[in-house]
Amino acid sequence: MDRRKFIQGSAGAIGAIGLAGCLGGGGGNDTTTTEKQTTEAKTTSQDTTTEAPTTKSVLPDKVVIGSDIPYKPFEYETNDGKLTGFDVGIAKAVYKGQLGIDYKFKDTSFDTIIQSLNAGNFRVIMSAMTITDKRAEKVDFSDPYFTAYQTIVVRKDSNITSKQDLKGKNAGVQKGTTGADAAKKLKSELGGDLTLKEYDQIPSAFNALLHGQVDAVINDNTVNAAFVNDHGDKVRFVEGDGAAAAQGKHAPPYLTLTVEEYGIAFRKGDDAFRKKVNEALATIKDNGEYKKVYGNYFQG
Repeated sequence: MDRRKFIQGSAGAIGAIGLAGCLGGGGGNDTTTTEKQTTEAKTTSQDTTTEAPTTKSVLPDKVVIGSDIPYKPFEYETNDGKLTGFDVGIAKAVYKGQLGIDYKFKDTSFDTIIQSLNAGNFRVIMSAMTITDKRAEKVDFSDPYFTAYQTIVVRKDSNITSKQDLKGKNAGVQKGTTGADAAKKLKSELGGDLTLKEYDQIPSAFNALLHGQVDAVINDNTVNAAFVNDHGDKVRFVEGDGAAAAQGKHAPPYLTLTVEEYGIAFRKGDDAFRKKVNEALATIKDNGEYKKVYGNYFQG
């Protein structure tokens, strides 16, 4: 299979909704610096300010964005410490380009990111976050801005060629993600005969796969694709029909366990700001800016 085609499925799916979860390296033209969150054990920050859960203004002077970094190609740092990625490019187009306000990203562990949002540590979440009913009980989402699939990556010399072949194996996932949810569902399908190993960040799961500590990684297709593209001599996708084909979606050339849509998460009641962001998202889809940002990070 041509590795350049790994992420084309998302482009077709995004088109269906109006052009519409990490490793070092470059990609794209939009960069910014990250702000590390002091309340998270993994990072520290010189800026310890937080936002009040109840926001008075419709448009702040600067929007603080919670995000789990690194998660290539959505948000990750280049070798010189600049933050880049698809979410970063969309943030620039929406907040700076359309709404005329500044923005900054605040690094936050994904498994606590909704709690941190509701505690007032930042205004929104942009972190390749899938819209789910469970999450929507705690936050409000923007209109969808990306379509993704949960997929399986294994070592190239593995004898795993289908999801059934994972019976008796172990799989790495990131805590608190829909990849972990998909893996738990697959474990149930396999009669419980699948061991799941959860990691705080997806690069740890990828490293475990490379070093033979897990047999597979279950995660978002585009993030898995970036890993496979970087390590194509060592890893591969598990191929076959799956959820995308079953739903009549523009299926990518590998097995899909789920079909998902990403959204920007807001605190409950932040409706006026969410409306402005939705309007900005619609505008960048219509004027071609979304397609330009997409092209910086994905093929197809």
